[in-house]
Amino acid sequence: MAHSRFAEFDDLSVDDLRRRRSEKWTRFPADVLPAAVAEMDFALAAPVRERLQSAVDLGDLGYASPDQHDLADAFVAYALERLDWQVDPAGVVPVTDVMVGVAEVLRRTTTPGAGVIVNPPVYPPFFSTIEEVGRRVVEAPLARAGGRYDLDLDAVERAFEAGARAYLLCNPHNPTGRVWSAPQLRAVAELAERYDATVLVDEVHAPLVLPGTSHQPYVALGGYAAHRGITITAASKAWNFAGLKCAVLVTEPGPMRTLVDGLPTDLRDRVGHLGILASSAAWRDGGRWLDDLHAVLDRNRRLLGGLLQAHLPEIGYAPPAASFLAWLDCRRLGLGDDPAAQFLERGRVALVPGLAFGTPGAGFARLNFGTSADILTDAVQRMAAAVTQTTR
Repeated sequence: MAHSRFAEFDDLSVDDLRRRRSEKWTRFPADVLPAAVAEMDFALAAPVRERLQSAVDLGDLGYASPDQHDLADAFVAYALERLDWQVDPAGVVPVTDVMVGVAEVLRRTTTPGAGVIVNPPVYPPFFSTIEEVGRRVVEAPLARAGGRYDLDLDAVERAFEAGARAYLLCNPHNPTGRVWSAPQLRAVAELAERYDATVLVDEVHAPLVLPGTSHQPYVALGGYAAHRGITITAASKAWNFAGLKCAVLVTEPGPMRTLVDGLPTDLRDRVGHLGILASSAAWRDGGRWLDDLHAVLDRNRRLLGGLLQAHLPEIGYAPPAASFLAWLDCRRLGLGDDPAAQFLERGRVALVPGLAFGTPGAGFARLNFGTSADILTDAVQRMAAAVTQTTR
């Protein structure tokens, strides 16, 4: 039974994947196995594929409709079923993607030059987007002990004390795969209330929380979290259609709802029509496929651990609680601050350099395991070959 559940996801051909024209499969030369860009290799879920195919067959490729009740209702149904979260559809507003939502909210909740807290190592566009809107990155690095990362709430409070007035939080966290607990999130909300700050929570990886862990949506906590917080999420990461451009801002009644309702109408007009159709289909009808994906990613995170133990036991690896991204501590390999460069040059496998996630990423690399067992095995073997060549 388990084998049949994995068959659809393991039936991948590298030659076929190279026919794709997305960034993952076009950024590097053809002899490089790409495990960097956060796109999974799997085929689309049937409900999503059928909805998109129907639109193409109808020539339904125009601008997105201004009436997005179906999108909101689909998200509401998903949130209730999967997260036990009762969402008011009036609080679900589409935006082009998560980082566009972040940028527009920061423009309206902070002043030019204001400090925005991030927790490195963290998703690289957090840094560039804050700078793009003329705000200042304030780092409150994650604490790390025994290979396990955690929020450093003392560092967050020091950043607020120093004047930061917004906090861009990643939950589940990219690249470490950590999922923050309800008590941790409540503590964040209390700090934000105390220091009159806004909390924007990127929850795009929330549908990918894997067996053994559960996700707490930030604004669903109510109270201070709802008063000063916005959850920003999308179906695009879990159901693998990031290029279609659709995310949602989710708020509870109060000042954040008022702020989001006041965003320019043009922002909603820039959302992709196909992205809306795909997201609605994923949230409403993509649950069975998502369950199967969870099983495959759970298998893969354990498979990766076994492969590293067999071929590269010096690499530190804590299986992520969410998503398909592995944060690898390569410092004991002696490959310097950017081990990904050696893996690429000598092993012809592409990972994301840890330094892209901030200075705490020196000596680390991020690997995408959202692929077949065979391709994942090839990736680790190429990494091992790179190390062997380097140490000769």
